[in-house]
Amino acid sequence: MMKRVALKGIPLRTNRFAGWSAGFHRAFFGLFVLQFALVWIRLWLDLFGASRWPEGLLVVLAAATTLASQARQLPGQNVMMASIIIAFIGGAVMSIGALTGVPFGPFNYTSNIGQELFHPLPWAMPLVWIVAIFNARGVGRLILRPWRKGQNYGLWLIEVTAALVVLLDLGLEPFATRVKHYWLWGVSRTSLGWYNAPWVNFIGWAVSALIILAFATPSLINKIPAKQSPAPDWFPLVVWLMLNFLLATAAVSNQLWPAAVLVIATNVIVAALAGWGGKS
Repeated sequence: MMKRVALKGIPLRTNRFAGWSAGFHRAFFGLFVLQFALVWIRLWLDLFGASRWPEGLLVVLAAATTLASQARQLPGQNVMMASIIIAFIGGAVMSIGALTGVPFGPFNYTSNIGQELFHPLPWAMPLVWIVAIFNARGVGRLILRPWRKGQNYGLWLIEVTAALVVLLDLGLEPFATRVKHYWLWGVSRTSLGWYNAPWVNFIGWAVSALIILAFATPSLINKIPAKQSPAPDWFPLVVWLMLNFLLATAAVSNQLWPAAVLVIATNVIVAALAGWGGKS
């Protein structure tokens, strides 16, 4: 019979897995930082011409380091299940949106976004949702950490996560439509918009995020009881700020000043709230 030795109440086998996941996380994060630097430099210098692979690889590495980070805290099957749910629902709503205009408004993907996973869904969009949901939820946990034992903490976390996803899309839209031309917006019934994106688009992102979280949240809850509150995880905030810094830089380099001001201002506020909450 195999003898299981516990370390601080955790089986030895679990600690070995945690060590492996931490190693993978460091490796993926190092590659992500290097690729981030390359993509950031491309905003100022003409490197690799019109090649799409630098941004595509950045999305892949962002998803990889995000999932590796989650595996340090949750069982691997939980991370896998949550990522499948996020990718499936996120991909489904983006496909329906491109075909029908619901719930985001009329838009079409261009060839600049890369190959299709299947028509009309580009392969990168499910990964974008994985990065957005996991890291927005991580930042939300930091912001709400002082109230983590409250009765309605779970509902507040879902709502704050959805709001942060919308903030990310506010910075993504100018980057995708004016800088990289990943998609084009059609004529909307309302003249109100943000860099051609109708305001219903952001409602669509919020509703989609809420639906995703309703199905994925059970997989993101650690069922193993802890005697002490875990230390705050700052990694989602780091990735969140890096991605938004990239979007803000792209806005500045293309003189999209309202987008630059909005992204910088909102993320200063988010960073301050997360820093205050994480230290509580």
